[in-house]
Amino acid sequence: MSIILNNAKYIDWKTLEIRDTDIKIEEGINGGIEFSKTPFILVNQTEDEIIDCDGRLVTKAFANGHHHVYSALARGMPAPEKQPDNFLEILKYIWWNLDKKLDQQMIEASALFTAMDSAKNGVTFVIDHHSSPFAVEGSLETIANAFDKVGVSHLLCYEISDRDGKKVTDAAFTETDNYLGQRQGLVGLHASFTVGNESLVRAVKLAVKHNSGIHVHVAEDTTDQSDSIKKYGQRVVERFKEAGVLEFNKTILGHCLHLDQKEKQIVENSPAWVVQNTESNLNNNVGFFNSIGLGNNIFTGTDGMHSDMIRSIQSAYFTGQHFDSITPVSAWNRLRNVQRYLKSNEFDGDSNNNLVIFDYKPPTPVTVNNFPGHFIYGFYSSDIQHVISNGKVIVKDKKIITVNENEILEFSKEMAVRLWKKLK
Repeated sequence: MSIILNNAKYIDWKTLEIRDTDIKIEEGINGGIEFSKTPFILVNQTEDEIIDCDGRLVTKAFANGHHHVYSALARGMPAPEKQPDNFLEILKYIWWNLDKKLDQQMIEASALFTAMDSAKNGVTFVIDHHSSPFAVEGSLETIANAFDKVGVSHLLCYEISDRDGKKVTDAAFTETDNYLGQRQGLVGLHASFTVGNESLVRAVKLAVKHNSGIHVHVAEDTTDQSDSIKKYGQRVVERFKEAGVLEFNKTILGHCLHLDQKEKQIVENSPAWVVQNTESNLNNNVGFFNSIGLGNNIFTGTDGMHSDMIRSIQSAYFTGQHFDSITPVSAWNRLRNVQRYLKSNEFDGDSNNNLVIFDYKPPTPVTVNNFPGHFIYGFYSSDIQHVISNGKVIVKDKKIITVNENEILEFSKEMAVRLWKKLK
């Protein structure tokens, strides 16, 4: 089966070249696309699907470089027992309290909603960082199955940490080892200040075993640095470099807010990638991202705040006018770098047959030169009309069609109420 987009205005995600064309989309996880100025001849009248784009903009769908499925049921949750005064208290009284209460049903509901929300926002690939200390076994497969059901590709990891004791740490290593033996993924670590040397060494060895990389939060708050200096006599990036974390092309370093120039140089000279999460940093009041000195291997995520990558990169751009060096063009490239990361590491699920169709009606012409400006100042996720993932339509006329949205919302609400009772 093929999908044919008639009367499309295709924007090449790499060059921003715009062409008026019909597009034939091949189904499959590594499927391609074909362009033609004349209508394609239907091979199978009953199975081929035709979508008339009516001049709408079409481009490659988006990918989220850092998400937290486990936070999906937090929206509207009861206030914590203590109002947090700093980042460590935010973790202790909110996120570490929540993740300890999760069970497999709650994880499934969180994953189904996150995948569905991602799809409706034009995101067809999600890199996730999961935590559920007392529901570790099978958690990654639960998330993977939910994403598969919706039709969103994924690169998952479990957030290994020593904060909940050796039994939980060992369970996290077992879960990671088992999952990476069957699916593509990463070895997840929480952060330097919750991961001792033994676990750090084990994680690097596991990444080598599975030809993977490390996905870890780095210097999100100054506490991470002070803890590392006190315990190990090194700053976080120096510690990770010595342990071998930065030797993997697949390694993802989250946040990287509080790095000195030496650390930035180490990161720039490594094959590792940095993921920026502007709105989460603003929400937690931990600081502002500055890309200067980090090199070009930088992409963006949402850190569980939401699943809208358009909103995420627009926030990065506007905040960066004071704290970073960023233009509409470099913002677009930063948004797309996660897909360069996926392609360079040969991960499946982000081929050219992942597309998003925008019903964008601007008051001015869209050209190869001004498209980044249009994207930053004029695009909204509400403009998304259709989404195609791995050559299959998963959102049509703004509605998810692979799953029943109302059933998922009812399920997630039921699980949220149950979770909130446990939080009290």
